[in-house]
Amino acid sequence: EQVGDRSTGTRVVAGQIFHESEESDSHTEDDESFRSPEEEKESMLEELNSLEMSNLLNKNLEDVEIQKPVLTAIGGTADSEPCHFPFLFLEKEYAECTADGREDGRLWCATTYDYKRDQKWGFCETEEQSNKRRQMQEAEDVYQTGMKIFNESSKKAQKKEAYQYLLKAADMNHTKAMEKVSYALLFGDYLKQNIQSAKELFEKLTEEGSPKGQTVSVRVAVSYYAILSSVLLLTAGYRYWGGIGVLQSCESALTHYRLVANHVASDISLTGGTVVQRIRLADEVENPGMASGMLEEDLIQYYQFLAEKGDVQAQVGLGQLHLHGGRGVEQNHQRAFEYFNQAANAGNSHAMAFLGKLYSEGSDIIPQSNETALQYFKKAADMGNPVGQSGLGMAYLYGRGVPVNYELALKYFQKAAEQGWVDGQLQLGSMYYNGIGVKRDYKQALKYFNLASQGGHILAFYNLAQMHATGTGVMRSCHTAVELFKNVCERGRWSERLMTAYNSYKDGDSNAAVVQYLLLAEQGYEVAQSNAAFILDQKEASIVGENETYPQALLHWNRAASQGYTVARIKLGDYHFYGFGTDVDYETAFIHYRLASEQQHSAQAMFNLGYMHEKGLGIKQDIHLAKRFYDMAAEASPDAQVPVFLALCKLGIVYSLQYVRETNIREIVSHLDMDQLLGPEWDLYLMTIIALLLGTVIAYRQRQHQAILRPVGLRPAVPQQEPPPEHQPPQ
Repeated sequence: EQVGDRSTGTRVVAGQIFHESEESDSHTEDDESFRSPEEEKESMLEELNSLEMSNLLNKNLEDVEIQKPVLTAIGGTADSEPCHFPFLFLEKEYAECTADGREDGRLWCATTYDYKRDQKWGFCETEEQSNKRRQMQEAEDVYQTGMKIFNESSKKAQKKEAYQYLLKAADMNHTKAMEKVSYALLFGDYLKQNIQSAKELFEKLTEEGSPKGQTVSVRVAVSYYAILSSVLLLTAGYRYWGGIGVLQSCESALTHYRLVANHVASDISLTGGTVVQRIRLADEVENPGMASGMLEEDLIQYYQFLAEKGDVQAQVGLGQLHLHGGRGVEQNHQRAFEYFNQAANAGNSHAMAFLGKLYSEGSDIIPQSNETALQYFKKAADMGNPVGQSGLGMAYLYGRGVPVNYELALKYFQKAAEQGWVDGQLQLGSMYYNGIGVKRDYKQALKYFNLASQGGHILAFYNLAQMHATGTGVMRSCHTAVELFKNVCERGRWSERLMTAYNSYKDGDSNAAVVQYLLLAEQGYEVAQSNAAFILDQKEASIVGENETYPQALLHWNRAASQGYTVARIKLGDYHFYGFGTDVDYETAFIHYRLASEQQHSAQAMFNLGYMHEKGLGIKQDIHLAKRFYDMAAEASPDAQVPVFLALCKLGIVYSLQYVRETNIREIVSHLDMDQLLGPEWDLYLMTIIALLLGTVIAYRQRQHQAILRPVGLRPAVPQQEPPPEHQPPQ
């Protein structure tokens, strides 16, 4: 664990570890050391085509100085002369073409500086170009109207209304509107699912050069289930990690996952990312009483009622739900601010701290203000609130509203960490890693990053991945780094599609749900793989051909099982046992059940192994081993005790019949010597026992006969009870 001093070339930003030699959107030197030129070229092509990484590319392009072409005037009084920028018109300078002074809205420019003096001018566009520009401006206005309705509303009916504006803008060839409508048609979001129309729109976008059209390569085969995701780096990373269609390579997977993880980590704010609900449909069916993490609509309304009545805890809870989203509630900073404000006015320190976070970060709803944030953080910290203490630590660490003071930052982070607040633990880890305000200590950094990761902080996973990828403070482990980076990648904004798919399934639209799950499954989401397989297994998706249902379900059960999902591993055994989507293969089924039993201690797998041992399917018949596995299943789960008891009863009967069948009864009776077994007078003993039993039966029957013939007058009198009062039950 002795590592070289990395005091130079490292920095910390919002709890993230960065090396000066790497940027969040570029390869590290470590990456380049193990990539071949072919992999470098492939990675760069994928990055250029990536839907989610396009923003990173734009950052680089902004640094490039783009020279504007020289414009030539068309018509007017100075046809074919170059436009002069800036030019003076009505005592105002113009650095570009303008429509001011014209009723038709056409753009024009002057060819000399002073238009009033020289009257030299011409159009910057033809009439056809002008008409097209005005149409696009109209389409932009319609698009912005739709997006405003969509962003300001949380109700499904209003979001559907917003998509009517987007449809109109898409019909006017507005690129962004076409992108959103194509996705909505593909996934069935707020519009009726129409994969063929989505395909046509994506092809049109591709022809017009839209990066999203190029990225979403929608291939419609004989069945529509073959809609795959594009060349997202996330997909490429998963394929290299699992060896799907390419040679398995941990280092290549690390390269791709790191690129996406850098993008996700840079997008994490003080208030944290959106909560991702990972709900497995198979678990909901197997355990109907198990909480899925979703809040029912009536329960949300109940909490809202409590909040309106002044219940502070309900106000804080609803504020956090709207701040992060999840559990059936959409992210809404406006609602979060309102609930936190109500609770803060009632003196709740947690609400004060979260108001500080909202003001510190700022948004379209809440203006950014370090001074206001600091006031709320101080009030909360003075009341011992760890969120407020962590907020003060951030203020002193980065000088937000106060002078930079590492000593005070460390003090407040330690107070927050002692109370288990993950933000405090994360920042302490970053300070120890980078030696900010303290002596550099990788062991301490690793300790605090591990603590923060147990609380589910995305940046903690990211920093741990960086340490394992570079071998800083720990032995380098590509496998561990990939798993950690994969965890970070799957918490990106695109993971919100999981909840959209789940809601589609709950609304009865299995086709829309399976398309969305299949798209996410290609990106390596185990939940999406298992849910897609479940829908296919139940034959609820009509867009998938009947002959392809089980083979595709088998494929995704296999991928989910490879990522450790127990139910998927058992399903693989079932498919090979019954021949669903494959040939009947008892030996392969036995292997899958054994893996689920040994690695995940599944009671169902143990029971199935007992049955296969009992019947001799895929393994030599062994009743003793069958009983052993049945007993193990009963010990592993209380739910298995009743079926195990019935199976053991059946096993006992079968074993007894088998013993009788294999034994010669006549031979046993002929060799049985009763005189030797019970003595020479065994018959007298037997007759005495029979006589005693006979006398007991006769005496019992006589007593019953006398009781029936007893006179009525000899019966004890029963006291008469008055009827109970009306409407009152008898005592």
